[in-house]
Amino acid sequence: MSSTVDLQGSAQPPQGEPVIEVEDVRRVYGRPRSGLFGKAASVTALDGVSLTVHRGEKLGIVGESGCGKSTLLRIVAGLHRPTSGRVRVEGREVTGSDRDLAWLRRRLQVVFQDPMSSLDPRMRVGDIIAEPLVGLRVEGDHRARVAELLEAVGLDAEAAERYPHMFSGGQRQRISIARALAPRPQVLLADEPVSALDVSVRAQVLNVVERLVADLDLTLVFVSHDLSVVRHVCERVVVMTRGRIVEEGPTEQVYTHPRHDYTKALVAAVPSVRRALTEERGVG
Repeated sequence: MSSTVDLQGSAQPPQGEPVIEVEDVRRVYGRPRSGLFGKAASVTALDGVSLTVHRGEKLGIVGESGCGKSTLLRIVAGLHRPTSGRVRVEGREVTGSDRDLAWLRRRLQVVFQDPMSSLDPRMRVGDIIAEPLVGLRVEGDHRARVAELLEAVGLDAEAAERYPHMFSGGQRQRISIARALAPRPQVLLADEPVSALDVSVRAQVLNVVERLVADLDLTLVFVSHDLSVVRHVCERVVVMTRGRIVEEGPTEQVYTHPRHDYTKALVAAVPSVRRALTEERGVG
């Protein structure tokens, strides 16, 4: 069963050739039996999702925890397998073993939510950033590339000699971004990259992502539960709930004129200065 998508009437079609094509993807997870004679339960994380991302596009995927957005991102990255359906990146189907997907790792990289869990605490930052270059057998001066990337994300070159625990959360996420960009990918997937950070540093990291995506002419898929974060970074947004896409269109249009009830609830939940002042006066 395909997702019901509420396309915005005045939406302009994205420019550029398709880079990511998701076709009727389902992902069902099995659960252990509840008892000796109980039936094995299952959970449908994705229920017939179809989606196209065009070259150079900045697409946001937004929805509550458990809606399937991170599962979708991991399937696109080849980290999970769909139960059914197809995913293509640059015209090639995402399937097979990790060795078979070496081409995908060169073209597409992921920035995860929690930088501390995605960075090996036993490795120096320089080795962490260079790890994809070594794994993918990328030729060249890795040390120079690491220094270049550290500068690009706003860190000093001397950071290469330090360990992840010696940095703040925002700095660790900058390191994760540098690592993802090391093999010069064409597509960057970001899975809730600022949700684990303090509010004070979120905007800084978002600005780094936005600047690098523009400078490097990347295609960006940005997953978040926060519509206001997606609004800051992305030009088009897809809204998901219960494993389905329920609305999509230009971010500003979806934000200001939501059509689906779930999208309206997301917009209503976004904090605003006016709402905060009203609530404060009410309490007073």
